[in-house]
Amino acid sequence: MKVIIVGGGQVGTYLARMLLDNGHDIRIIEHREKVVNKIVKEFPPEVVTFGYGSDPDVLERAGISTADVVAAVSVQDEINLVVSTLAKTEFGVPRVVARVNNPKNAWLYNSGMGVDVGLNQADLMAHFVVEEMDIEDVLTILKFRKGDYSIATIKVSPSAKAVNQLIKNLSIPKNTVLIAITRNETMLIPKGDTKILVDDDILVLSDEATHKELKQLFN
Repeated sequence: MKVIIVGGGQVGTYLARMLLDNGHDIRIIEHREKVVNKIVKEFPPEVVTFGYGSDPDVLERAGISTADVVAAVSVQDEINLVVSTLAKTEFGVPRVVARVNNPKNAWLYNSGMGVDVGLNQADLMAHFVVEEMDIEDVLTILKFRKGDYSIATIKVSPSAKAVNQLIKNLSIPKNTVLIAITRNETMLIPKGDTKILVDDDILVLSDEATHKELKQLFN
């Protein structure tokens, strides 16, 4: 997969290193000369493109025409939004992810601006703070802008209806997918004949409307 990352700060370089180590084709666009001089020492020279990510010529130089994903993670919302719009409307990039720096600007990060996923760090942190206070709640990890869907974890309590039941015998809500189960530090892929046990941590993809049903089933 080819990923173009606009912003060579801590977030951008961390993301780039993680993706590069997993075999993906990465390009980092950064306009600050001091920052560029630093990251060229950490990455192969062909990975780094000097210039403004909001400049179409710079995006083309980085190879946006063949990109699968663009991640706009600069520290300026205006740059991230311009990059997102250009990536989606001018170059037809299939997936655009953008970082929200100022929570007040979160409403701008929508499909009309070319954003498929807007990552609002303040919003995610608020979910962690509030939802961790209730250990029986569904803890949201990642919220998607489309369709009100989110990825969340839920721990199976001793009194849960699902305890010692096979997944195929459970009434799983229609708009829910069980992604993985963590049990004794081991991750399992849920299947029909997988038995739910006490203290299982279940990773689910669901919409907000089904969270109450999930809590009734697993808590």
